[in-house]
Amino acid sequence: MSFDQNQNQFKAENLFSCKGLTAVVTGGGTGIGLMQTIALSQNGAKVFITSRNFEKLKDVAEKYGKNLNNNGGEIIPIKGDISNKNDIENLVKEIEIQSKDGINILFNNAGIAGEGSREGWENINYENPKEYSKQLLKSEFKEWDDILHTNVAGQYFTAAAFLPLLADGAKSTKGYASQIINVSSISGLMKSSSGGQFAYTSSKAALVHLSKVMAREFLPLRIRVNQIAPGIFPSEMTAGDSDSTTHKSDLSNTGKGKGLPSGRPGKEEDMAAATLYLASYAGVFVNGQFIAPDGGATVATPSSI
Repeated sequence: MSFDQNQNQFKAENLFSCKGLTAVVTGGGTGIGLMQTIALSQNGAKVFITSRNFEKLKDVAEKYGKNLNNNGGEIIPIKGDISNKNDIENLVKEIEIQSKDGINILFNNAGIAGEGSREGWENINYENPKEYSKQLLKSEFKEWDDILHTNVAGQYFTAAAFLPLLADGAKSTKGYASQIINVSSISGLMKSSSGGQFAYTSSKAALVHLSKVMAREFLPLRIRVNQIAPGIFPSEMTAGDSDSTTHKSDLSNTGKGKGLPSGRPGKEEDMAAATLYLASYAGVFVNGQFIAPDGGATVATPSSI
């Protein structure tokens, strides 16, 4: 083994580099997906971003993809709906055309939240079974179907469809083992309903386990599977909307996150740090694991970890 006097392998710019890597981020136009997109592209990755709103994706690519200082980073928008199998297959075909050597990372980030049982949840008398039952029954089967369809089945079919491109990426990129990074949630780890979101928490718990199953089952393919389980971060889910210019959300003056041990919600750089650790060369030895950037929520509140 040759001796590198400068020990360059320990330098952050080399460890956490994404140069030469190609990633796909579903739901990459807002919230956590946008944070991941910016982090990856700023560190040299070519990033395909997808969602149902192509106009928003184009604007994101224009705003955040033009000042990458010739580092090799790039943001490419492609319309695609992960809740539709035909859309997923067409998405893979389009990316295959634009990335002949495959991809290295699939960020399964897109998801939905919200259900009828959450409305008025704060006013429930938890000791009144009739009142509690009435509130729970505000949910509909279709709401459960839609949430589980997108947050679990959608992630499954997206991962399945991209396996050949991930395998191609592994062959074409020296020193990097391709991976899927599923974006679950601490809602799938905590022993609470997140304010009445029974379907959402159930879907995220299912994704937590599905990620473990994928990691084991994809071993023969040499494709890694890890996950990020975020706590409270600014997104359209938590803030209710996003800025039409920046496409970012803001939790300032909402009080959200103040009760955490951290005393605040997550910042975009917190998500960028978790993203870069797993996605860059620094995390190439990691498989079947999850990171929960949550400001200490799973420490302070009963959870499965």
